[in-house]
Amino acid sequence: MKRLFDVVVSIVILLIILPFGIVLGIWIALESAGGVFYKQERIGKNGVPFYLFKFRSMRKDADKQGRLTIGMKDNRITKSGQFIRKYKLDEFPQFINVLKGEMSIVGPRPEVKEYVDLYTPEQAKVLDVKPGITDYASLEYFDENRILGESDDPQKTYIEEVMPAKLKLNMKYIASPTLGTDIKIMWLTFKKIVS
Repeated sequence: MKRLFDVVVSIVILLIILPFGIVLGIWIALESAGGVFYKQERIGKNGVPFYLFKFRSMRKDADKQGRLTIGMKDNRITKSGQFIRKYKLDEFPQFINVLKGEMSIVGPRPEVKEYVDLYTPEQAKVLDVKPGITDYASLEYFDENRILGESDDPQKTYIEEVMPAKLKLNMKYIASPTLGTDIKIMWLTFKKIVS
């Protein structure tokens, strides 16, 4: 049931945003070299890696300077990138990941391998389910970039404070992964974006 729901909703959303996505793609391509989409290897269900898609919001090869984004004033972020990040529009291509079966709409956000390698056995249980586009942790840490931007050591803050707190929220979702919970999280995410 969850898979059918994910596929149907993803198709509808992709069709709705297609015209706007084309405009965004042109803006991104004209502003800086590097292509419209950005893909990054993340760790999915059962520890299987996959490539997560996003609209590119940073300059080409920006991730070589670090994987964490430290606030909206990060000079690697383009002007179009600031806009799409503010409204979470960079996340929409992940509905393609959902159609491919690599992600669900709701589920623990997938991490890069260097952070997954730090998980405790208990935290690693998040890999028992498909990762998602949104979840309780995404709602709680909607302004994560700002939090890291205000830190003297963003990497340390993420590893020691943000990541463990997000994983606790992931466990909360895993304990009750119902369709009703998914719809609730999707609705709360929508409200958060439009507000």
